[in-house]
Amino acid sequence: MQAEQHDYRLDAYAYALPAELIAQEPAHKRDQSRLLALHAAANRREHLLFADIQRYFRAGDVLVLNNTRVFPARLLGTKESGGKIELFLLAFPKEQADAGKRGRLKAHAPALLKSSKRAKVGSYLNFGENLKAEVAALHEGGKAEVFLHYRLKPGQTLEDVLQTCGRMPLPPYISRSGLEYVAEDMQRYQTCYARHTGSVAAPTAGLHFTPALLEALTGQGVELAELTLHVGYGTFAPVRSADIRDHAIHQEWVSLQPESAEKINAAKLSGRRIWAAGTTTARSLEFAARANGLVQPFSGPCDLYIYPGFRFQVVDNLITNFHLPQSSLLFLVSALVGRDKILAAYAEAVQLRYRFFSYGDAMAILTRP
Repeated sequence: MQAEQHDYRLDAYAYALPAELIAQEPAHKRDQSRLLALHAAANRREHLLFADIQRYFRAGDVLVLNNTRVFPARLLGTKESGGKIELFLLAFPKEQADAGKRGRLKAHAPALLKSSKRAKVGSYLNFGENLKAEVAALHEGGKAEVFLHYRLKPGQTLEDVLQTCGRMPLPPYISRSGLEYVAEDMQRYQTCYARHTGSVAAPTAGLHFTPALLEALTGQGVELAELTLHVGYGTFAPVRSADIRDHAIHQEWVSLQPESAEKINAAKLSGRRIWAAGTTTARSLEFAARANGLVQPFSGPCDLYIYPGFRFQVVDNLITNFHLPQSSLLFLVSALVGRDKILAAYAEAVQLRYRFFSYGDAMAILTRP
């Protein structure tokens, strides 16, 4: 969609949002969240429950899902001095060949450290009997490199240890105190089809799907395809450039396997529609696209930055959540149907008391009804 000059201004993506509309917990049932359906060509909006999204699908459509799995990246512990510290793992730790001290296993990860006094290189952080972290290096902005030292019980994996010691890395706008919602977040801040571990944030459009809803869609002839994009901490990075074209987008690791690429390409060649569940899926598909609108299987880093003026080649319809003001995700959905239409839909969602952001309600953006 063609962009106007003001579409590049950061302040053109501001909108008023009452704080009470930022969802602090998920809907009671995943598919009972609300759904705003935006029909792009007619600029018409409908209001439904997410379970009703079935009415917009037809036999032969391909729905592409991001099957990444969020791991408990937030660890609360103590320094050797006894002071409290928070360790936020920025990527799933890579296991090292050499064992750590006293028979512990060892894994490396980039991280963020937060404490009243800066931790020292070489110091150890304690997160329970089976998990310690050694500070290997300190960088600007609280960033660090750490080695995790841990023990595994028979049949356990490092992810199991993190499930025991860690918490889900909820976005900063979701408030939790003590153990509040910890158990529920472990289950609800995860899609029902999550399989490949590596994200520090959920692909939140997928949180609305249930196994029963996916089964109902396949029962009406919809094909499912999967890819993996591991969502990084950079997804929360604020845009500070007055001209959004000057923003440096973050990289995220993506894998699109041949089987999924074949399904998507067969649909494109036969004129069938491609649905993307989430901006992560849309970004991955467009990154994999070639000039003819077909996709190429690949695995590697994705740094595609989508903002108004971008021409979508693969995605016809997009399922997404409501995004933060002045965020790169808001630029992406604006690129698909136009900034004015998106902001008008958001204004109506505010008026009708929709719930916003990760645990909030959903949108279906239909460019090809």
